[in-house]
Amino acid sequence: MQLSEVITKINKSVDEMDLVTARTYIEENLDELEDQKHLMKGNARELVNFFIEKRNKGEQPLTRQEMSDIYAVNVYAKRFDVRGLKLMAKNKKELFMKQEALNNLSADSKTLLKSMGIIEK
Repeated sequence: MQLSEVITKINKSVDEMDLVTARTYIEENLDELEDQKHLMKGNARELVNFFIEKRNKGEQPLTRQEMSDIYAVNVYAKRFDVRGLKLMAKNKKELFMKQEALNNLSADSKTLLKSMGIIEK
């Protein structure tokens, strides 16, 4: 796919508020978009700048598996299923060290994980 097509699809996705699709296109073509972001609309350009800043800081985006794990933790916390939460969080300590993961946890999840000593207070 050519860069002009990618930029068009990103702009369209951002206009339609389909940020998941926009993020996918941006992450796959970040190096090329960095030089050509002047061709993008304002909101799309801000997303590209955001991902460039994250990359420069050395942060890695969460994988699908990590996002799935966070979703499962949030579901267990919502149901107050402490046993399921313990099993889910047992081998995932490095996941809960990432700031982006903490940002995606619900308030219930944070409270329960803090009380269990998995994340810091």
